[in-house]
Amino acid sequence: MAGCEELVESGGAGDMPRVVAALAGILERVAERNDAAAAAELPAVAAPAASAFRATTKPGISVRAYMARIARFAGCSPACYVVAYVYLDRLLRRGRRLALAVDSYSVHRLLITAVLAAVKFMDDICYNNAYFAKVGGISLVEMNYLEVDFLFGVGFDLNVAPETFADYCAVLQSELLCAEAPPPPPLRLQHCCLSDDDAGAGCSAQQQLAA
Repeated sequence: MAGCEELVESGGAGDMPRVVAALAGILERVAERNDAAAAAELPAVAAPAASAFRATTKPGISVRAYMARIARFAGCSPACYVVAYVYLDRLLRRGRRLALAVDSYSVHRLLITAVLAAVKFMDDICYNNAYFAKVGGISLVEMNYLEVDFLFGVGFDLNVAPETFADYCAVLQSELLCAEAPPPPPLRLQHCCLSDDDAGAGCSAQQQLAA
């Protein structure tokens, strides 16, 4: 559990918690991958199913900046972001029949709602829905609707066992290690050739949240 304790430590003044940076990195990559997959589909393919979490236009704020905003103003414990990650995974596993995926149109609403649900379950003191709506840049009516939709989406399964918490911490910790690893030194080519199979090894792919 030492890795979990290190992960959920708060950053210094002005720094986002490590767990927030890790979660932002995973969601950014998944959203970009799903955006690319959607763009590659033929026009004849049916549009994504309607969802309360899917915006009509892409928000003008990046996932990382949005996460930093939530971390700055939500005032919740860092452990809430691990629990929010668990909830997102549960929602997307259950939502496969609805073709719900994390992309640039849905990731922001999914994030703010998952954090809201996690805060209410984990922390003794938290801000109300009106405050979270302002932090998330949406209306109170929409925040309330998203919360209800989210809770039904996860089947009201909000309890997170210590073993599950540790497993998701490990995924986030691995994401941090990949992000913080120094880039490999440039190859020194002399009198040799590198085949396509000789590419340097990178960090392994993390658990996907895409439906």
